[in-house]
Amino acid sequence: MPSIDDLDTPAILIDAARAEANINKAQAHADAHGLKLRPHIKTHKLPYWAKKQVAAGAVGITCQKIGEAEVMADAGLTDIFLPYNILGRAKLERLKALHGRVTLSVTADSHETLEGLAAAFTDAGHPLSVLVECDTGMGRCGVQSSDEALALAKVIDKAKGLSFGGLMTYPAAGRAAEADAWLKAARGMLAAAGLECQRISSGGTPDMWRSGQNSVVTEYRPGTYIYMDRSQVARGVGTLDDCALTVLATVVSHPTETRAILDSGSKALSSDTLGLPDFGELLGVPGARVTGLSEEHGTVTLADGAALRIGERVRVVPDHCCVVTNLFDQVHLIDGDKALETLPVAARGRMG
Repeated sequence: MPSIDDLDTPAILIDAARAEANINKAQAHADAHGLKLRPHIKTHKLPYWAKKQVAAGAVGITCQKIGEAEVMADAGLTDIFLPYNILGRAKLERLKALHGRVTLSVTADSHETLEGLAAAFTDAGHPLSVLVECDTGMGRCGVQSSDEALALAKVIDKAKGLSFGGLMTYPAAGRAAEADAWLKAARGMLAAAGLECQRISSGGTPDMWRSGQNSVVTEYRPGTYIYMDRSQVARGVGTLDDCALTVLATVVSHPTETRAILDSGSKALSSDTLGLPDFGELLGVPGARVTGLSEEHGTVTLADGAALRIGERVRVVPDHCCVVTNLFDQVHLIDGDKALETLPVAARGRMG
């Protein structure tokens, strides 16, 4: 069996046992709290892991782009949620084709989006399920009030080829209770109007662990939980021992006692820090942080007398694993220092 020493750098390593443990832990939590789990594949973009997540008990998967969903459908995934406003003739044609292959649901937060969906989907015998996206504090997409949610739900309910699927949100981190109150009020308004809201979908790995039986949320869409990263550790969701993804890098220069340079810059580690003061940390090198990135160089600041050797290979835990995954064409599943399997990042670069 090959070793990780045989791999060229930079490379993504995925500790297979850790990833599977993270899948099982999240599924057990969801089951214990009466939640349906619909993992977001944006983190791994791999049918391999999507199938593992469904096998563990997930009701389906979440994709952010039609291209991702097409890859997953081709691989045999059968229940896919696209929480995104789909606009334009080309995209709607692809969405309609996908609807003929899998159990599909989408979101909308405007009359314009619904007009396009209603024009493309006209089969009352096989309607497209549409959830209303709600802005519960994130400040991104979503209707701004329960009144707006009700208005769009009525449009969906009356459209021949659409069916009202419920409410969807991506809450601001740490504000799950606020989102829950927003959604509860909207659900009550829908009920008063005679519209049943069977599905209320929320997302975000950190707040999933704070969910309870009293929440109105029926479905959760975590993504990062499968790999974990420094941002999740900083939020108290886990420890470095839970992080399945690392970037294997080589020390290519050591200009000073406290500065070393890796062959992994912004094209391998990403400059997305999610608010952290640096870009990653080196496993097994206490105090070593990636403090600067150019395109092909990663600057490591060393502390406490730590030193590296030119040519030494190190493993970096990135701040945001989802973005890092999208920078590579393949990942390597590992067990300790053994390289188990190399997988193409199948949904990478699939747009639309």
